[in-house]
Amino acid sequence: MAEFLTDIKTIRERARVEIGKGPITDAYGADLERVIQVCNEALATEIVCVLRYKRHYYTASGIQAESVAAEFLEHSADEQEHADKLAARIIQLGGEPDFNPDTLTSRSHSQYDASRGLADMIKEDLVAERIAVAAYTEIIQWLGDKDVTTRRIFEELLAKEEEHADDMKSLLERVPG
Repeated sequence: MAEFLTDIKTIRERARVEIGKGPITDAYGADLERVIQVCNEALATEIVCVLRYKRHYYTASGIQAESVAAEFLEHSADEQEHADKLAARIIQLGGEPDFNPDTLTSRSHSQYDASRGLADMIKEDLVAERIAVAAYTEIIQWLGDKDVTTRRIFEELLAKEEEHADDMKSLLERVPG
């Protein structure tokens, strides 16, 4: 097992001197401002996804709409949980979560959708999930071991987005369109 690079006395002194930095210590290896920016972009993505799924939930119609709408509602709730996790992490990193509705769609990886047909709604949701999967995979690789906590959050989100994509793919196979 490797030795500590810094002696415990120095770690203790730094912890007291830099108390205002909260959890960010000298061991933090990422570009903090860029990590906060990336988290805010992901936050915008999740909020747009909440809104898209909510719209699809309320406007879904047709013979298969009830079961599909239930899936939309479940996914909307999941996306809201993702947004909450990201906002909390941004605060923990010393940043401010950006909920500004005027710039939300320009910061989001995915797009809002106002499709009318059930199959089109599902397709657009699948596209959005695939975008999130690609973006979050890249973010995880970029973070590496420089910010393990943020990476783990994105790993959790990625797993759920992959599940959502699979759900949408399955729905698309069942809904004519």
